Amino acid sequence: MSGNVTLIHPRRFGDDRGWFTESYNKQKLEPLGITCDFVQDNHSLSVPTGTLRGLHFQTPPFAQDKLVRCIRGKIFDVAVDIRKGSPTYGKWIGVELSAENGDQLLVPAGYAHGFVTLEDNTEVTYKVSNYYAPQNDAGLMWNDADIGIDWPLADGAEPILSGKDTQHPGLADFDSPFAYDGTPMTLVEIEP
Repeated sequence: MSGNVTLIHPRRFGDDRGWFTESYNKQKLEPLGITCDFVQDNHSLSVPTGTLRGLHFQTPPFAQDKLVRCIRGKIFDVAVDIRKGSPTYGKWIGVELSAENGDQLLVPAGYAHGFVTLEDNTEVTYKVSNYYAPQNDAGLMWNDADIGIDWPLADGAEPILSGKDTQHPGLADFDSPFAYDGTPMTLVEIEP
């Protein structure tokens, strides 16, 4: 897979009863360059608005591609380029994912990932291309000034963080194990 962060707009087919969508179809995504072999599905519930999870990644050889979607509520989802030598190293892309819009974000290996909830009782599911490996679980500080993510928090509000997420290093103290693949970070949008 290339270094493209991809926003996927799955089609919804609706009538007066509601709608139907294919949330994942390998045959439709592979010709569009999404060739991940997903092996695990994860699901989180964040009760209060302002819950921030991130910035997370797994290091090689257990690095993960992630396909993220919000199935209840709304999140601001972020990918940060952490590939050594990349011209977009430390830069970020953020998009809104919600149960209403049905969009998904593909975050390739070599990117840190995080999100903040914009509504109470928000649920997020994501597919990953490698199994959870505690010894390779890593992260960066959510509010690192060198990254400068513009989190959409209410004026003066502090996010709700796990203890783990208050302990991550900043970008300046991080020696990335990820190599640049020749593709600067871009946001590609597709509708399979």
